[in-house]
Amino acid sequence: MRSNPLMNDPKRRKLLFSAGLSWMFDAMDVGMISFVVAALASEWSLSSQQVGLLTSTTSVGMAFGAALAGFFADKYGRKNILLWTLLIFSIASGLSALATGFVMLCILRFIAGFGLGGELPVASTLVSESMPVEERGRAVVLLESFWAAGWILSALIAYFVIPDYGWKMAFVIGALPVFYALYLRRAIEDSPRYIQQKKEQRLTFIQRVQSVWSQEHRKTTIMLWLLWFTVVFSYYGMFLWLPTVMVDKGFSLVRSFQYVLIMTLAQLPGYFTAAYFIEKWGRKFVLVVYLICTALSAIWFGYADSIGELLAAGISLSFFNLGAWGGLYAYSPELYPTRVRSTGVGLATSFGRIGGVIAPLLVGVLKGNGTSIESIFMMFFVTILIGVAGVLLWGKETKGRELAD
Repeated sequence: MRSNPLMNDPKRRKLLFSAGLSWMFDAMDVGMISFVVAALASEWSLSSQQVGLLTSTTSVGMAFGAALAGFFADKYGRKNILLWTLLIFSIASGLSALATGFVMLCILRFIAGFGLGGELPVASTLVSESMPVEERGRAVVLLESFWAAGWILSALIAYFVIPDYGWKMAFVIGALPVFYALYLRRAIEDSPRYIQQKKEQRLTFIQRVQSVWSQEHRKTTIMLWLLWFTVVFSYYGMFLWLPTVMVDKGFSLVRSFQYVLIMTLAQLPGYFTAAYFIEKWGRKFVLVVYLICTALSAIWFGYADSIGELLAAGISLSFFNLGAWGGLYAYSPELYPTRVRSTGVGLATSFGRIGGVIAPLLVGVLKGNGTSIESIFMMFFVTILIGVAGVLLWGKETKGRELAD
Protein backbone atom coordinates (compact mmCIF):
# COMPACT_ATOMS: atom_id res chain seq x y z
CA MET A 1 0.00 0.00 0.00
CA ARG A 2 1.44 3.39 -1.02
CA SER A 3 2.33 5.61 1.95
CA ASN A 4 0.73 9.02 2.22
CA PRO A 5 3.48 11.68 2.51
CA LEU A 6 0.99 14.24 3.78
CA MET A 7 -0.18 12.07 6.67
CA ASN A 8 3.33 10.69 7.45
CA ASP A 9 5.00 14.10 7.79
CA PRO A 10 4.21 15.81 11.14
CA LYS A 11 5.48 19.17 9.88
CA ARG A 12 3.12 19.16 6.87
CA ARG A 13 0.21 17.97 9.00
CA LYS A 14 0.84 20.80 11.45
CA LEU A 15 0.97 23.38 8.65
CA LEU A 16 -2.26 22.10 7.09
CA PHE A 17 -4.09 22.07 10.43
CA SER A 18 -2.73 25.46 11.57
CA ALA A 19 -3.57 27.19 8.28
CA GLY A 20 -6.88 25.31 8.25
CA LEU A 21 -7.96 26.77 11.58
CA SER A 22 -7.28 30.29 10.32
CA TRP A 23 -9.37 29.38 7.25
CA MET A 24 -12.14 28.12 9.56
CA PHE A 25 -12.24 31.41 11.47
CA ASP A 26 -12.42 33.28 8.16
CA ALA A 27 -15.43 31.19 7.11
CA MET A 28 -17.06 31.62 10.51
CA ASP A 29 -16.96 35.39 10.11
CA VAL A 30 -18.29 35.33 6.54
CA GLY A 31 -21.03 32.91 7.49
CA MET A 32 -21.96 34.92 10.56
CA ILE A 33 -22.94 37.97 8.53
CA SER A 34 -25.52 35.98 6.55
CA PHE A 35 -27.27 35.06 9.81
CA VAL A 36 -26.77 38.47 11.42
CA VAL A 37 -28.40 40.33 8.53
CA ALA A 38 -31.44 38.07 8.77
CA ALA A 39 -31.81 39.17 12.42
CA LEU A 40 -30.87 42.81 11.72
CA ALA A 41 -33.40 43.08 8.88
CA SER A 42 -36.10 42.69 11.50
CA GLU A 43 -34.49 44.68 14.35
CA TRP A 44 -33.38 47.66 12.25
CA SER A 45 -36.20 47.39 9.66
CA LEU A 46 -33.72 47.07 6.79
CA SER A 47 -34.94 46.96 3.20
CA SER A 48 -33.81 44.23 0.78
CA GLN A 49 -31.50 46.80 -0.83
CA GLN A 50 -29.87 47.61 2.53
CA VAL A 51 -29.40 43.91 3.33
CA GLY A 52 -27.71 43.50 -0.06
CA LEU A 53 -25.51 46.55 0.56
CA LEU A 54 -24.39 45.30 3.97
CA THR A 55 -23.38 41.87 2.67
CA SER A 56 -21.70 43.43 -0.38
CA THR A 57 -19.64 45.78 1.80
CA THR A 58 -17.74 42.78 3.17
CA SER A 59 -17.02 41.63 -0.38
CA VAL A 60 -15.71 45.09 -1.37
CA GLY A 61 -13.20 44.83 1.46
CA MET A 62 -12.33 41.28 0.39
CA ALA A 63 -11.58 42.46 -3.16
CA PHE A 64 -9.08 45.07 -1.94
CA GLY A 65 -7.62 42.69 0.64
CA ALA A 66 -7.05 39.87 -1.86
CA ALA A 67 -5.21 42.09 -4.37
CA LEU A 68 -2.95 43.82 -1.84
CA ALA A 69 -2.28 40.78 0.34
CA GLY A 70 -1.25 38.77 -2.72
CA PHE A 71 1.36 41.37 -3.64
CA PHE A 72 2.63 41.82 -0.08
CA ALA A 73 2.84 38.03 0.39
CA ASP A 74 5.15 37.82 -2.62
CA LYS A 75 7.22 40.68 -1.19
CA TYR A 76 7.23 40.12 2.59
CA GLY A 77 6.36 36.45 2.95
CA ARG A 78 3.26 34.28 3.17
CA LYS A 79 3.46 33.83 6.95
CA ASN A 80 3.69 37.54 7.84
CA ILE A 81 0.73 38.56 5.70
CA LEU A 82 -1.35 35.59 6.89
CA LEU A 83 -0.90 36.79 10.48
CA TRP A 84 -1.75 40.41 9.68
CA THR A 85 -4.91 39.53 7.77
CA LEU A 86 -6.07 37.31 10.64
CA LEU A 87 -5.57 40.16 13.12
CA ILE A 88 -7.37 42.69 10.91
CA PHE A 89 -10.58 40.73 10.42
CA SER A 90 -10.73 39.50 14.04
CA ILE A 91 -10.43 42.99 15.50
CA ALA A 92 -12.89 44.50 13.02
CA SER A 93 -15.38 41.72 13.72
CA GLY A 94 -15.22 42.38 17.46
CA LEU A 95 -15.68 46.12 16.92
CA SER A 96 -18.75 45.39 14.78
CA ALA A 97 -20.56 44.50 18.00
CA LEU A 98 -20.28 48.19 18.97
CA ALA A 99 -21.97 49.43 15.78
CA THR A 100 -24.83 51.81 16.59
CA GLY A 101 -26.14 52.22 13.06
CA PHE A 102 -26.17 50.89 9.52
CA VAL A 103 -23.37 53.09 8.14
CA MET A 104 -21.01 52.34 11.03
CA LEU A 105 -21.58 48.60 10.63
CA CYS A 106 -20.90 48.82 6.88
CA ILE A 107 -17.55 50.55 7.52
CA LEU A 108 -16.47 47.92 10.05
CA ARG A 109 -17.56 45.11 7.74
CA PHE A 110 -15.43 46.64 4.95
CA ILE A 111 -12.37 46.51 7.23
CA ALA A 112 -13.18 42.95 8.29
CA GLY A 113 -13.60 42.00 4.64
CA PHE A 114 -10.16 43.42 3.85
CA GLY A 115 -8.59 40.94 6.26
CA LEU A 116 -10.86 38.07 5.21
CA GLY A 117 -10.14 38.51 1.52
CA GLY A 118 -6.42 38.79 2.09
CA GLU A 119 -6.05 35.65 4.15
CA LEU A 120 -7.50 33.09 1.76
CA PRO A 121 -5.20 33.37 -1.30
CA VAL A 122 -2.14 33.69 0.94
CA ALA A 123 -3.00 30.59 2.99
CA SER A 124 -3.73 28.48 -0.10
CA THR A 125 -0.46 29.58 -1.72
CA LEU A 126 1.53 28.75 1.42
CA VAL A 127 0.06 25.24 1.68
CA SER A 128 0.37 24.60 -2.07
CA GLU A 129 4.07 25.53 -2.05
CA SER A 130 4.79 23.37 1.00
CA MET A 131 3.37 20.06 -0.22
CA PRO A 132 4.80 17.33 -2.50
CA VAL A 133 3.38 17.23 -6.02
CA GLU A 134 1.38 14.03 -5.52
CA GLU A 135 -0.44 15.46 -2.48
CA ARG A 136 -0.60 19.16 -3.35
CA GLY A 137 -4.12 19.29 -4.78
CA ARG A 138 -5.57 17.07 -2.05
CA ALA A 139 -3.89 19.14 0.68
CA VAL A 140 -5.35 22.44 -0.59
CA VAL A 141 -8.84 20.92 -0.92
CA LEU A 142 -8.54 19.64 2.67
CA LEU A 143 -7.46 23.16 3.68
CA GLU A 144 -10.61 24.46 2.00
CA SER A 145 -12.69 21.89 3.92
CA PHE A 146 -12.08 23.94 7.06
CA TRP A 147 -14.42 26.47 5.42
CA ALA A 148 -17.28 24.06 6.06
CA ALA A 149 -16.28 23.81 9.72
CA GLY A 150 -16.37 27.61 9.94
CA TRP A 151 -19.83 27.80 8.36
CA ILE A 152 -21.07 25.08 10.69
CA LEU A 153 -19.71 27.08 13.63
CA SER A 154 -21.45 30.23 12.39
CA ALA A 155 -24.72 28.30 11.94
CA LEU A 156 -24.44 26.91 15.50
CA ILE A 157 -23.78 30.42 16.85
CA ALA A 158 -26.79 31.69 14.90
CA TYR A 159 -29.01 28.92 16.21
CA PHE A 160 -27.92 28.93 19.87
CA VAL A 161 -26.59 32.47 20.46
CA ILE A 162 -28.41 35.03 18.30
CA PRO A 163 -32.01 34.17 19.38
CA ASP A 164 -31.12 34.46 23.11
CA TYR A 165 -28.19 36.88 23.26
CA GLY A 166 -28.52 38.96 20.10
CA TRP A 167 -26.40 39.60 17.03
CA LYS A 168 -23.79 41.64 18.95
CA MET A 169 -22.65 38.59 20.88
CA ALA A 170 -22.10 36.79 17.56
CA PHE A 171 -19.64 39.51 16.54
CA VAL A 172 -17.88 39.34 19.93
CA ILE A 173 -17.30 35.62 19.34
CA GLY A 174 -15.92 36.57 15.91
CA ALA A 175 -13.12 38.50 17.64
CA LEU A 176 -11.69 35.42 19.40
CA PRO A 177 -9.35 34.42 16.51
CA VAL A 178 -7.14 37.37 17.48
CA PHE A 179 -5.72 35.11 20.19
CA TYR A 180 -5.09 32.34 17.68
CA ALA A 181 -2.73 34.65 15.79
CA LEU A 182 -0.35 34.51 18.77
CA TYR A 183 -0.11 30.72 18.38
CA LEU A 184 0.11 30.86 14.59
CA ARG A 185 3.14 33.15 14.77
CA ARG A 186 5.19 30.28 16.22
CA ALA A 187 3.41 27.36 14.56
CA ILE A 188 4.09 27.96 10.85
CA GLU A 189 6.99 28.90 8.58
CA ASP A 190 7.27 30.28 5.06
CA SER A 191 7.63 27.72 2.29
CA PRO A 192 11.18 26.80 1.17
CA ARG A 193 10.16 27.73 -2.41
CA TYR A 194 9.33 31.29 -1.37
CA ILE A 195 12.48 31.70 0.73
CA GLN A 196 14.68 30.55 -2.16
CA GLN A 197 12.85 32.72 -4.71
CA LYS A 198 13.11 35.79 -2.47
CA LYS A 199 16.89 35.49 -2.46
CA GLU A 200 17.02 35.36 -6.24
CA GLN A 201 14.68 38.06 -7.51
CA ARG A 202 12.74 41.11 -6.29
CA LEU A 203 9.95 42.48 -8.46
CA THR A 204 7.90 45.66 -8.10
CA PHE A 205 4.10 45.53 -8.00
CA ILE A 206 3.91 46.75 -11.62
CA GLN A 207 6.37 44.07 -12.74
CA ARG A 208 4.36 41.38 -10.98
CA VAL A 209 1.11 42.51 -12.62
CA GLN A 210 2.84 42.70 -16.03
CA SER A 211 4.11 39.14 -15.54
CA VAL A 212 0.61 37.87 -14.69
CA TRP A 213 -0.70 39.49 -17.90
CA SER A 214 2.33 38.59 -20.07
CA GLN A 215 1.81 36.54 -23.23
CA GLU A 216 2.96 33.45 -21.31
CA HIS A 217 0.16 33.69 -18.74
CA ARG A 218 -2.52 35.83 -20.46
CA LYS A 219 -4.89 33.02 -21.51
CA THR A 220 -4.57 31.41 -18.08
CA THR A 221 -5.28 34.72 -16.34
CA ILE A 222 -8.40 35.40 -18.43
CA MET A 223 -9.71 31.89 -17.70
CA LEU A 224 -8.96 32.17 -13.99
CA TRP A 225 -10.50 35.64 -13.61
CA LEU A 226 -13.67 34.48 -15.40
CA LEU A 227 -13.84 31.34 -13.25
CA TRP A 228 -13.34 33.24 -10.00
CA PHE A 229 -15.95 35.86 -10.94
CA THR A 230 -18.66 33.34 -11.82
CA VAL A 231 -18.00 31.11 -8.79
CA VAL A 232 -17.88 33.98 -6.28
CA PHE A 233 -20.88 35.74 -7.86
CA SER A 234 -23.05 32.64 -7.59
CA TYR A 235 -21.80 31.58 -4.14
CA TYR A 236 -22.33 34.91 -2.37
CA GLY A 237 -25.53 35.59 -4.26
CA MET A 238 -27.00 32.27 -3.14
CA PHE A 239 -25.49 31.44 0.23
CA LEU A 240 -25.58 34.86 1.92
CA TRP A 241 -29.29 35.01 1.11
CA LEU A 242 -30.16 31.43 2.15
CA PRO A 243 -31.52 32.27 5.65
CA THR A 244 -33.51 35.21 4.23
CA VAL A 245 -34.85 33.11 1.33
CA MET A 246 -35.99 30.46 3.82
CA VAL A 247 -37.84 33.14 5.81
CA ASP A 248 -39.44 34.40 2.57
CA LYS A 249 -40.63 30.86 1.86
CA GLY A 250 -42.59 30.93 5.11
CA PHE A 251 -40.25 29.57 7.80
CA SER A 252 -39.47 31.30 11.10
CA LEU A 253 -36.04 32.87 11.65
CA VAL A 254 -34.96 30.15 14.10
CA ARG A 255 -36.31 27.36 11.87
CA SER A 256 -34.51 28.82 8.82
CA PHE A 257 -31.24 28.84 10.80
CA GLN A 258 -31.83 25.18 11.65
CA TYR A 259 -32.41 24.21 8.00
CA VAL A 260 -29.36 26.14 6.78
CA LEU A 261 -27.25 24.34 9.41
CA ILE A 262 -28.41 20.98 7.99
CA MET A 263 -27.54 22.14 4.45
CA THR A 264 -24.13 23.35 5.64
CA LEU A 265 -23.20 19.91 7.00
CA ALA A 266 -23.28 18.63 3.40
CA GLN A 267 -20.25 20.79 2.60
CA LEU A 268 -17.88 18.38 4.36
CA PRO A 269 -18.51 15.31 2.17
CA GLY A 270 -18.41 17.68 -0.83
CA TYR A 271 -14.86 18.66 0.08
CA PHE A 272 -13.73 15.14 0.92
CA THR A 273 -14.96 13.65 -2.36
CA ALA A 274 -13.34 16.52 -4.28
CA ALA A 275 -10.07 15.89 -2.39
CA TYR A 276 -10.17 12.27 -3.61
CA PHE A 277 -11.12 12.95 -7.23
CA ILE A 278 -8.72 15.89 -7.68
CA GLU A 279 -5.67 13.60 -7.48
CA LYS A 280 -7.37 10.67 -9.23
CA TRP A 281 -8.97 12.42 -12.24
CA GLY A 282 -7.58 15.94 -12.15
CA ARG A 283 -8.41 19.57 -11.41
CA LYS A 284 -10.49 20.21 -14.54
CA PHE A 285 -12.64 17.15 -13.88
CA VAL A 286 -13.51 18.32 -10.36
CA LEU A 287 -14.22 21.90 -11.43
CA VAL A 288 -16.37 21.01 -14.45
CA VAL A 289 -18.41 18.20 -12.88
CA TYR A 290 -18.96 19.86 -9.51
CA LEU A 291 -19.88 23.22 -11.06
CA ILE A 292 -22.38 21.67 -13.49
CA CYS A 293 -23.99 19.85 -10.55
CA THR A 294 -24.00 23.15 -8.62
CA ALA A 295 -25.86 24.84 -11.48
CA LEU A 296 -28.47 22.07 -11.58
CA SER A 297 -28.86 22.24 -7.79
CA ALA A 298 -29.45 26.00 -7.99
CA ILE A 299 -32.37 25.47 -10.38
CA TRP A 300 -33.74 22.76 -8.11
CA PHE A 301 -33.53 25.00 -5.02
CA GLY A 302 -35.15 27.94 -6.79
CA TYR A 303 -38.18 25.88 -7.81
CA ALA A 304 -38.48 23.80 -4.61
CA ASP A 305 -41.77 24.38 -2.80
CA SER A 306 -41.82 21.78 -0.01
CA ILE A 307 -39.54 21.42 3.00
CA GLY A 308 -38.27 18.06 1.76
CA GLU A 309 -37.36 19.48 -1.64
CA LEU A 310 -35.76 22.60 -0.13
CA LEU A 311 -33.56 20.55 2.18
CA ALA A 312 -32.57 18.07 -0.53
CA ALA A 313 -31.78 20.84 -3.03
CA GLY A 314 -29.91 22.87 -0.40
CA ILE A 315 -27.84 19.82 0.62
CA SER A 316 -26.99 19.15 -3.04
CA LEU A 317 -26.09 22.81 -3.56
CA SER A 318 -23.75 22.82 -0.55
CA PHE A 319 -22.15 19.49 -1.48
CA PHE A 320 -21.23 20.37 -5.06
CA ASN A 321 -20.56 24.10 -4.70
CA LEU A 322 -18.08 23.75 -1.87
CA GLY A 323 -16.39 20.79 -3.55
CA ALA A 324 -15.87 23.08 -6.56
CA TRP A 325 -14.41 25.75 -4.27
CA GLY A 326 -11.87 23.22 -3.05
CA GLY A 327 -10.87 22.52 -6.64
CA LEU A 328 -10.63 26.24 -7.40
CA TYR A 329 -8.24 26.95 -4.53
CA ALA A 330 -6.11 23.91 -5.38
CA TYR A 331 -5.95 24.85 -9.07
CA SER A 332 -5.20 28.57 -8.85
CA PRO A 333 -1.69 28.56 -7.25
CA GLU A 334 -0.54 25.87 -9.69
CA LEU A 335 -0.93 28.17 -12.70
CA TYR A 336 1.81 30.73 -11.87
CA PRO A 337 5.55 30.61 -11.03
CA THR A 338 6.69 31.21 -7.44
CA ARG A 339 7.84 34.81 -7.99
CA VAL A 340 4.30 35.97 -8.84
CA ARG A 341 2.19 33.12 -7.44
CA SER A 342 0.51 35.04 -4.60
CA THR A 343 0.07 38.10 -6.83
CA GLY A 344 -1.58 36.04 -9.59
CA VAL A 345 -3.91 34.23 -7.19
CA GLY A 346 -4.61 37.43 -5.27
CA LEU A 347 -5.57 39.38 -8.40
CA ALA A 348 -7.85 36.58 -9.65
CA THR A 349 -9.45 36.34 -6.21
CA SER A 350 -9.83 40.12 -6.07
CA PHE A 351 -11.58 40.21 -9.45
CA GLY A 352 -13.81 37.39 -8.29
CA ARG A 353 -14.76 39.39 -5.21
CA ILE A 354 -16.31 41.98 -7.52
CA GLY A 355 -18.86 39.27 -8.24
CA GLY A 356 -19.30 38.90 -4.50
CA VAL A 357 -20.06 42.63 -4.31
CA ILE A 358 -22.51 42.68 -7.21
CA ALA A 359 -24.49 39.50 -6.47
CA PRO A 360 -25.90 40.29 -2.98
CA LEU A 361 -26.76 43.83 -4.14
CA LEU A 362 -28.38 42.53 -7.31
CA VAL A 363 -30.43 39.95 -5.41
CA GLY A 364 -31.59 42.69 -3.04
CA VAL A 365 -32.66 44.92 -5.93
CA LEU A 366 -34.36 42.07 -7.80
CA LYS A 367 -36.24 40.94 -4.69
CA GLY A 368 -37.22 44.54 -3.94
CA ASN A 369 -38.64 44.84 -7.46
CA GLY A 370 -40.68 41.67 -7.08
CA THR A 371 -38.53 39.27 -9.13
CA SER A 372 -39.28 35.65 -8.25
CA ILE A 373 -36.81 33.41 -6.43
CA GLU A 374 -37.06 31.00 -9.39
CA SER A 375 -35.80 33.68 -11.82
CA ILE A 376 -33.00 34.72 -9.48
CA PHE A 377 -31.68 31.15 -9.18
CA MET A 378 -31.99 30.70 -12.96
CA MET A 379 -29.56 33.63 -13.26
CA PHE A 380 -27.07 31.75 -11.08
CA PHE A 381 -27.54 28.61 -13.20
CA VAL A 382 -26.48 30.49 -16.35
CA THR A 383 -23.59 32.29 -14.61
CA ILE A 384 -22.05 29.05 -13.33
CA LEU A 385 -22.19 27.44 -16.79
CA ILE A 386 -20.25 30.41 -18.23
CA GLY A 387 -17.44 29.62 -15.77
CA VAL A 388 -17.54 25.96 -16.78
CA ALA A 389 -17.18 26.92 -20.45
CA GLY A 390 -14.06 28.96 -19.62
CA VAL A 391 -12.39 26.00 -17.91
CA LEU A 392 -13.22 23.65 -20.79
CA LEU A 393 -11.93 26.07 -23.44
CA TRP A 394 -8.84 27.62 -21.83
CA GLY A 395 -8.00 25.65 -18.69
CA LYS A 396 -4.90 23.47 -18.62
CA GLU A 397 -4.58 20.39 -16.44
CA THR A 398 -1.97 20.71 -13.65
CA LYS A 399 -2.37 17.32 -11.93
CA GLY A 400 1.02 15.74 -11.33
CA ARG A 401 3.02 18.79 -12.47
CA GLU A 402 5.69 20.38 -10.30
CA LEU A 403 5.10 24.03 -9.42
CA ALA A 404 6.99 26.40 -11.72
CA ASP A 405 9.79 28.48 -10.22
